[in-house]
Amino acid sequence: MGTFIAIVLAAVLTDNFITQRTLGICPFLGVSKKTSSAVGMGVAVTLVMAIATAVTYPLYTYVMVPLKIDFLEIIFFILIIAALVQMIEQVIKKLSPTLYKAMGIYLPLITTNCAVLGVCELVIGDMSGVIGDAAMNTGWAVLYAVFAGLGFTLVMVIMSGLRERVGLYGDMPKSLKGFPIAMITASIICMAFYVFGLIA
Repeated sequence: MGTFIAIVLAAVLTDNFITQRTLGICPFLGVSKKTSSAVGMGVAVTLVMAIATAVTYPLYTYVMVPLKIDFLEIIFFILIIAALVQMIEQVIKKLSPTLYKAMGIYLPLITTNCAVLGVCELVIGDMSGVIGDAAMNTGWAVLYAVFAGLGFTLVMVIMSGLRERVGLYGDMPKSLKGFPIAMITASIICMAFYVFGLIA
């Protein structure tokens, strides 16, 4: 139970991919103008993270390492992520054309989203700081990926909510409108999440 709690807290709060590792900044700034788009992107990234980790972790551990081709991990991981993104893109296009249009270019860019590749790389590396003495396995890897995706979604939703509120009620100088106020908002969110790391 302690390992489960440690993974959840690390993935969502203390080791958040956006606020602590600064991975996935492109969709964080690009798709966070509306909450609906942010939620859609967060769910899509979470799905890709979970499925990609479920495929890449056992592939790396039980196939690539025994065959001594683990140096090709990034090539294999990117191919797997690209295939998953193509499938999810087609599903979203079919089920929700408005969400598909709202995400625009950022949806296919999940393929090159460093947060997705980052979680696949992280779980095959040293996770002793998160899981302690427990042995890493596919279950822990996928669990970490799911909660890393949920942490990504949480930060996206917070950012989009603040941007919508600032856009509606913010009376600010022209020089701060748009990207500058988005960067200030992102900085405040990152500082807020930094506190979780200090507590842990």
